[in-house]
Amino acid sequence: MGVAGSGKTTIGQLLARKFGWEFHDADDLHPARNKEKMSQGIPLTDDDRGPWLQAVRDLVRQCLIENRDTIIACSALKQQYRDLLTSGSKEVSLVYLKGSQELITKRLSARSGHFFNVKLLQSQFDSLEEPKEGIIVDISGTPESIVDEIRAKLNL
Repeated sequence: MGVAGSGKTTIGQLLARKFGWEFHDADDLHPARNKEKMSQGIPLTDDDRGPWLQAVRDLVRQCLIENRDTIIACSALKQQYRDLLTSGSKEVSLVYLKGSQELITKRLSARSGHFFNVKLLQSQFDSLEEPKEGIIVDISGTPESIVDEIRAKLNL
């Protein structure tokens, strides 16, 4: 979890490849109207996020039911979102990719081909409720060092 540009997809895909697990990007579950709003620099409301969060929650539940080792990259900025997504399951581990707004702005400015408008980053930091549970990883290192730190902290 983390704000846009924190490396959720990059790190998630690297971890998934390393362990032969599934990878899903929660951005793929956004309805078209959410992607359109974000591409225009319009922040999503909780009402906008509701159906998307439900779709991500359904994916989490299905993976748990089917006992599938899976990594899901999802912003999950607020505690209420994380509570909904994990449904209190001890089988779900949360990894927070934490970085400075300056670093993430630089990354987003260099990114192309994504619907997220860099103008929205401030709204994400404003909405962010840093988790008190789970694993917190500083994203200033290389993707490989971040993956190694997560692997070690999860005892994988």
